[in-house]
Order: sequence, then C-alpha cells, then structure tokens
Amino acid sequence: MTSTTAPSAATGSVGLLTKLSKVVYRGATEETIGMRLKQLMALEQLRDNDRQCLQQGLAEMLMLDANNCVLLLNELDDAGYVERRRDPQDRRRHIVEITPAGLEALAESQHRLEGLEDEVLGNLSATERRQLHDLLTKALAG
Repeated sequence: MTSTTAPSAATGSVGLLTKLSKVVYRGATEETIGMRLKQLMALEQLRDNDRQCLQQGLAEMLMLDANNCVLLLNELDDAGYVERRRDPQDRRRHIVEITPAGLEALAESQHRLEGLEDEVLGNLSATERRQLHDLLTKALAG
C-alpha cells in the first residue's frame, strides 16, 4: 500500500495530503471497509449532527450536487442505514436520519478502516498520529 519512492522535498502540505488521500481512497474499498467511503462519510456526518440533518445540508457538507446526494441516499436508504421524511416546517425539504442499523454499520466500517489507517500511517508513532489528527482537525475547523 505504501509508495516505494519518497515524496519530493518540494511537495507542499496540500500535495502530500492529496497523495495520502489517494492511497486511502484506493485502499478503502467496499470489500475492505464494508461500504463505499462516500457512504461512510455521509453516515459520519449524520451521526455527528444529532443523527439527522436536512438533505440539502448533507449535500453541502459532503460537497455533492443535489442529484448525486439523492443517489447516495437512495443506496443508504435501500440498505436500511438512513430514513428520509418531509420536513414538517417546509414540505419541500427532506430530513435525513441515520437508523440504528446505520449506526451499527458505521461502527463496523470505522473499525475496519482502522486497519487501513494502521497500514497507511504505519511509519508514524501513536503520538505522531494524534498530532496529525489534531492538526488536520484544526485545519478543517478554519
């Protein structure tokens, strides 16, 4: 999974993050983690937002256009991982909620993803991994 060539010293942080994300994306197959990475990300967003949010807001958080978000939610709905219902305050909008089965599938996929993370970040100590996590969280908050 790891590259045999070291990255160039001239590669900036964003370039390195892009390369690292490609390694993760290639490794995070449905066979490896039990669902597609985009599905996992959608379920994480729902769990982290009081287990529900507006469909439009989910599309924005995942950086998906409305049509692709609907396709993704159709897959998650068919699997029993989410439920959609009309917003009682505005019938044009939909509320998406993660189901207990979705929470269970998410936990299993995250557990399986830890194995991939161990492989991808194997050259980092536990302290360095925590630092990386903290720095990425801080960068995303900005």
